[in-house]
Amino acid sequence: MTELRRSLLEWYGRQGRDLPWRHQSDPYAIWVSEIMLQQTQVKTVIPYYQRWLDRFPTIKDLAIADLQTVLKAWEGLGYYARARNLHKAAGQIVRDYNGVFPQRLDEVLTLAGIGRTTAGGILSAAFNQPWSILDGNVKRVLSRLVALPVPPKKAIEQLWQLSDTLIDPQHPRDFNQALMDLGAIVCTRSRPSCDRCPWMPYCQAYSQGMQAQLPMRESSPPLPHKRIGVAVIRNDEGLILIDRRPANGLLGGLWEFPGGKIEPNETVEDCIRREILEEIGIDIEVEDHLISIDHAYTHFRVTLIVHYCRYLGGEPKPIQCEEVRWVTLEEIDRFPFPKANTKIIEALRQNN
Repeated sequence: MTELRRSLLEWYGRQGRDLPWRHQSDPYAIWVSEIMLQQTQVKTVIPYYQRWLDRFPTIKDLAIADLQTVLKAWEGLGYYARARNLHKAAGQIVRDYNGVFPQRLDEVLTLAGIGRTTAGGILSAAFNQPWSILDGNVKRVLSRLVALPVPPKKAIEQLWQLSDTLIDPQHPRDFNQALMDLGAIVCTRSRPSCDRCPWMPYCQAYSQGMQAQLPMRESSPPLPHKRIGVAVIRNDEGLILIDRRPANGLLGGLWEFPGGKIEPNETVEDCIRREILEEIGIDIEVEDHLISIDHAYTHFRVTLIVHYCRYLGGEPKPIQCEEVRWVTLEEIDRFPFPKANTKIIEALRQNN
């Protein structure tokens, strides 16, 4: 165990990545980086991270911010529950800990959106506490290290025990960062660079020639595909109707162009008319096709089929949404939209 720790830390000293949050000791800044790095690549996170800290420099600044402002700052990063949880947890810290990030694991785990890996990452990086982590990179490294004979999902407790055992009690901050870097830049998912790995002499997957087959993967069914009819509704003044999604659930709190799933044997035009009447309570005329957009989420794929629509009558009401609003194309950038909807805005500007 001592040799594994020593070799990894020596490698990290030579090869570790220079990332902005590694120059931080402020637990808030480290917390923000940990949340942004969930499901998102480092190169994508860096500009968002820097803008976020400029916009919300302290926990209190984040706590008192309007949720719409927070979601707008997150726009484009995806998995928006992360932003909602950051905002909620900031409020918890201001209320329960006088705005000071807690230093005990059990307290950190009570905060919205923080699980065991994120808590360990924050406490080790900010306070050099010896708490282990088990993110995707670490699961892959450890699965190969011991030639895990089952998919990682079926051996989570075993992998946690291994991570707990491995962590360097004297240098937990650097050890956890090194372990993540090893997975990110050497022990990669495909074509791992075993000849550059400090753990090559100890790796059972390498010694068995199985590094390309491990970690084992569970077979997964193909992603369901949904076709969505979407309406860009314009009134006689040229204003565009947008609505805000319910606060909970997928893309909660974001604005969108209204629409919904196309039912079997239903035309796109019929779907759009039906959905707008059910969701907002107005009559429209479906006009020309604007754009079709393919987009993938974690558990399903969608194709948005977008049509211009003309407002005919009725008072818009938030029947199946939180809020509706008429806006100009110039005003629309003030509102946080999902990534696929921003492509609709781009198409509107190109065709305006």
